[in-house]
Amino acid sequence: MPEMKIFDRTISMLGKVLDLQQRKQELIASNIANAETPGYIPARLSFEEDLAKALAGKPQPQVPVHAGHIPIVSNSVDTLTGQIVRRPDQGVGVDGNGVDLDKQLIAQSENQLLYETAAQIITKKLATLKYVVQDGR
Repeated sequence: MPEMKIFDRTISMLGKVLDLQQRKQELIASNIANAETPGYIPARLSFEEDLAKALAGKPQPQVPVHAGHIPIVSNSVDTLTGQIVRRPDQGVGVDGNGVDLDKQLIAQSENQLLYETAAQIITKKLATLKYVVQDGR
C-alpha cells in the first residue's frame, strides 16, 4: 500500500522556505548591526537557485562537513541549507567595512515580504486541510 501523507510537497517546500528566509533575515540583521564595524564584510544567504533545482528534481550535491567525507547527492528540499557568501555591497571603505546600509535595509524589506508571502500561502493551505477534515463545515 502506498504511503499516505497529509502534507503535500508544497507545504514541505514552503516550510523550508520559511526556515531559509528566517536564516537570511538573521544574516541581514547582523550586517546592519555591523554597519560601522571596521573590517566587516557583509554575509548573504543564497538558496534560491538550489531550491529551484530541487523542485525541478535535479540532484544537488550536499556540502560535506569535512573535506575527507564523500559528498551526498540529493534532490530533496529538506536537505537544503543555502550557501553563505561574504562580499562587500560596494567598494570597501577606508575602515575596511563593506556594508552599504541602504542596500541592507532594502534586502531586509524584500526578505520580509517574501517571508510573509510564504507564511500566508502555507496558512491558506493549512486552512484548506482544516476545512476538508471538518467535512466542509
